[in-house]
Amino acid sequence: MLISAVMLFVNPSREVLAETLLAAGPDSPTLCEGWRTRHLASHLYLRERRPDVGLGIVLKPLSGIADRATNKRADRAEGAVDYEQLVADFRSGPGKFSPMRMPSIETSMHLVEYFIHTEDVRRAVDRWAPRALDPEYSEALWNELIKRAGLLYRHADVGVVLVRSDGPRHVARRGATSVAIKGDPGELLMHAHGRTCHSLVTFEGQPDAVALMNSATGQADD
Repeated sequence: MLISAVMLFVNPSREVLAETLLAAGPDSPTLCEGWRTRHLASHLYLRERRPDVGLGIVLKPLSGIADRATNKRADRAEGAVDYEQLVADFRSGPGKFSPMRMPSIETSMHLVEYFIHTEDVRRAVDRWAPRALDPEYSEALWNELIKRAGLLYRHADVGVVLVRSDGPRHVARRGATSVAIKGDPGELLMHAHGRTCHSLVTFEGQPDAVALMNSATGQADD
């Protein structure tokens, strides 16, 4: 799928995420450990406006900078008015001269980020249901997933094959014994990014192999 085609989904995804954050309010739970919605909104805003924070997200030695900045900004958004302004600032997008405005970066960094964090808010409550996604949007999420699947499953002790509900599959990690993880693209994306207990997927493989894979990804044994 061309970058120009994928970018059609970036701004709508940003809008959906902003509306989800607003509906939840500043102090709702998320699937991000230790974060309320105001922390998540702060993270989203700062990663596009503060290069040092953006580096701290991906480089562990600089993670303290990102954590401190996120917590400080979140503390200023405890009230409804300040929180709504923070979400509005995120909704307005990266600054005019931000590298985040480059099409290739928007596609690779934003599309997946916005989908997962929308679900981090939606699925942090007791009752939730998956969204019905546009087929082209699902295809775009799938294409982004298979680009990074090898990295995301690098710690698995078995081979991993991602299998879409409608048939296509991708070998994320080769191994003597493999496990197939089956689901819709959005659910596979959630599982691959560590939301293992909040993804609607099924597994096929030898029980021992499934147990090994689940132990590597943090999946609870039910």
